[in-house]
Amino acid sequence: MIQTLAQVAAGGAIGASARYLVVAWATRLFGPGFPLGTLLVNVIGSLAIGALAALLLNPKGNAALSPLLITGVLGGFTTFSAFSLDVMRLIEAGRMGTAALYMVLSVVLSLVACALGMWMARGGVL
Repeated sequence: MIQTLAQVAAGGAIGASARYLVVAWATRLFGPGFPLGTLLVNVIGSLAIGALAALLLNPKGNAALSPLLITGVLGGFTTFSAFSLDVMRLIEAGRMGTAALYMVLSVVLSLVACALGMWMARGGVL
């Protein structure tokens, strides 16, 4: 139990740091008008979680890496709570169209990325 908790904590630190860097990079490059950094993090995280789930959580996989990589790294990296806050800020700013676009893109692209990650892992691409 202690070892698993340490894996989750270490992975979370890595994932949260990576999320910060991606969001900061996207904001610096594209500006703060659209939460592109959070969108990128959620899509990349969905792709990665699909691939890792397909690779690790099967009879031939190494499920022992799941706490580190899936719960820790990807739990720290993906940002659904930040997504919710971004949507609320857009709504409060009266940018309903942008909020709606952001919600649809986040959900659809993340689901497609997750399915793609699973397909890639199961098809031997990874």
